Amino acid sequence: MPVAVEVTGRTRGVPGRAVLSRPLSVPLIGGLVGILPLAVAAQPGEGVRDTTFWLQLVVACYAGVRLSAMVLSGRRRLVQGAFWLFCYLAMGIAPLAQSVLGRDPTPVLGPRGDTQLATVLVLCGMVAFDVGALLARHRPAMRGSRRPPATVHRTRLYVLVAFAYLASALLIVQLGGPAVFFASRQEISASLSEATGAEASGGEAGNALLRGFGTVPAMLALLFLTRWMVTSPRARRQPSVVLPWAGLVVINAIVNNPISNPRYWFLTVLFALLFTVFPRSTVMYRAALALGVVIALLVFPFTDRFRYDENGRQPVEAQSFMEPLVIKDYDQVGMFANTITYAADGNGHTYGRQVAGAALFFVPRNVWPAKPQDTGFLVGGWMGTNSANLSSPLWAELWLDFGPLGMTGGFLAIGYLAARTDRGYVRRTLDDPSPGNVLAVVAPVLAGYSFILLRGSLLQASGRIGIAVLCLLLVTTFRPGQRSRLY
Repeated sequence: MPVAVEVTGRTRGVPGRAVLSRPLSVPLIGGLVGILPLAVAAQPGEGVRDTTFWLQLVVACYAGVRLSAMVLSGRRRLVQGAFWLFCYLAMGIAPLAQSVLGRDPTPVLGPRGDTQLATVLVLCGMVAFDVGALLARHRPAMRGSRRPPATVHRTRLYVLVAFAYLASALLIVQLGGPAVFFASRQEISASLSEATGAEASGGEAGNALLRGFGTVPAMLALLFLTRWMVTSPRARRQPSVVLPWAGLVVINAIVNNPISNPRYWFLTVLFALLFTVFPRSTVMYRAALALGVVIALLVFPFTDRFRYDENGRQPVEAQSFMEPLVIKDYDQVGMFANTITYAADGNGHTYGRQVAGAALFFVPRNVWPAKPQDTGFLVGGWMGTNSANLSSPLWAELWLDFGPLGMTGGFLAIGYLAARTDRGYVRRTLDDPSPGNVLAVVAPVLAGYSFILLRGSLLQASGRIGIAVLCLLLVTTFRPGQRSRLY
């Protein structure tokens, strides 16, 4: 007998906020909003307790309140939850720790006032995101004819599976075999450059395409087959489903493992797989967000040891829990401040050029000679560094292109779309538990990939998005016939 479940996340006799949220609410909110930010703020350090410091404390507390609301919500808000998890750690706690210790992971060249302005703009973007989500929540339901749902076409899915096998096999062969994928990211990058001739041509387009087609189709094919097996007992008894799924598990363990891939990409794969395997589990959703804070603070920074080989590897020495927040990848607010200084140094705003360059990432530079550079690399070149691993958070991308008002409007739209996606995800996974539910796979992937989009830069993130869109267009149909339907 089916269980009565409403879209609002309520079951018969159970309030919208699940029973577990009551005993968890006080320690969770107290820890995220009070204990952790105040513990960071109270640490001794060489930083100055100025206006910027207090603004960063406000940002951390605000993001902590919103993250707590996501964890304790009766609904599974995957995309919004990922946004607030990123904001809490990368835009709140980490900059606060850097301000306390007086150290930045990336040199901040401008005056302290630029960091203060960056912090204010971060807060404005977060508030705008909340307003957009609120507008989506109160949007009336559409009346009239209902559009047919997007479903997975069975034959096209097998085409995607075959393509994933071929593309991943090509990547493995081009790089010299599976062993390279378990060495280091430095060795992978060197092998990619040698295979695509990036060092000779001075471009990274071939590098990105080879790696993108070798990793993204394999991930999506695995997710769709996993969804099919989780929701269909019949599929779990069919060798035509189980055997390709088992092979994709092996392929993904090679091409999408955490050793040879950026940590944010592996986080995308893990996040998407987790919520595809447990599509209805509110407990799993809450545990993923709550444990995400602990993992980001205690585990995530130390996985940087896989970036270099034995000669270039540097041991992580942390005298306090704040050290990894200063010496690792949490440079988003600092790079936003550098972007503000870069614009003020006579470069000005780009009026949509950077976003256009990311949207048209597939256009080669020999066709578009004035194609914009990656924003992080552009600002990094102005700073005097050739590092290609500098972040360019979404706040900086939108601000550089459209100014403060455009940035605020951008986050208003992003909050609206995120809430609409989460709303559709809950409705479709509860009301439509069919194996061919496309949104049940797309929403977890989007939630996981939002970490990469928020960190930036957009140009670096666009390649895999484009490949994912092509894969989705391949397998999706709006008119599923009886023969093409998944069971």
